[in-house]
Amino acid sequence: MIDRMSTPQSGIFALGTASHAYLELDLRAGGDAGELVRAVADLREPRTTTGGVNLVAGFRPELWRALDPDGIPAELAGFDHDLVGADGYVMPASQHDAVLWLSGSAYDVVFDMTRQAIAALDPLAGVAQETSAWSYRHDRDLTGFIDGTENPSLVEAPEVALIPQDRPGAGGTVLLLQQWAHDAAAWEALPVARQEQAMGRTKLDSVELEDRAPSSHVARTDQERFGDIFRRNMPYGTATDHGTMFVGFSADQRRLAAMLETWPACPTASATRSPTTPGRSVAPTTSSPRHRASGGSPAPATEHRRRRPLRRSRSGRRCRPAPRGGRRRG
Repeated sequence: MIDRMSTPQSGIFALGTASHAYLELDLRAGGDAGELVRAVADLREPRTTTGGVNLVAGFRPELWRALDPDGIPAELAGFDHDLVGADGYVMPASQHDAVLWLSGSAYDVVFDMTRQAIAALDPLAGVAQETSAWSYRHDRDLTGFIDGTENPSLVEAPEVALIPQDRPGAGGTVLLLQQWAHDAAAWEALPVARQEQAMGRTKLDSVELEDRAPSSHVARTDQERFGDIFRRNMPYGTATDHGTMFVGFSADQRRLAAMLETWPACPTASATRSPTTPGRSVAPTTSSPRHRASGGSPAPATEHRRRRPLRRSRSGRRCRPAPRGGRRRG
């Protein structure tokens, strides 16, 4: 049994951090899930935390439910199934047992804390995936467009992201974590006007186009249609292999699932780059996962990890994951 607290994890809302690391972990054979949760909670203790680093932790819903059956929304489930779209385009799903998201102002402290976390958890869980990310030109993604135009403000974000106090798992959240690989050469070969039509907004100042196509990014990720989510997207990778880490938080998994299911349905003929690593959906826990992953509600959610590329449709438009935003469409 896990002791509960209902303090949300503050790192979810810690904007302005330039360096990020994402660790996805799986229990070792014969490992104890309860011990893993306690070990993750201990990472948040001052004696093991490097100054200036935010740590957000989450667990596979099924793992959390086994430890605390009444401490998680009944409908919450891992993102365990691939999504297949137009022309057999596959968005693979790779749900892991736990996820850690570390962020800070500089990569040296994030690097040190990441190594400490891996070492502390190694007897119980192994790293299945590690990704580093960083901010690019203040608020743009690697397509050159502003990312997060529609994000809820910090005043609105808790209501959007956190499970309400009257529900099981109060203070927790559901996280959809995805990795999208960009085909930079194909994208950059398009004239700016074509890029803007694909996105549905202008590149310089992120103004929505009046004549945007139904298949544009803005039209397909309309928050008014699916419900608001709070996004903390970041660019990741190297000069030769890079893309976008989609990091979306919601109080309700249905919003994420509904939006997710529209992406492979985009009228596209083929992917300019095949998806390699799948998506994950992890539902981060609440604040200091010491008990129950520390916060007061379920620390889990789900943890989907899909690595998906920008895709070109027959008309030349590209479908891509939603940006960091929430409220302003785009």
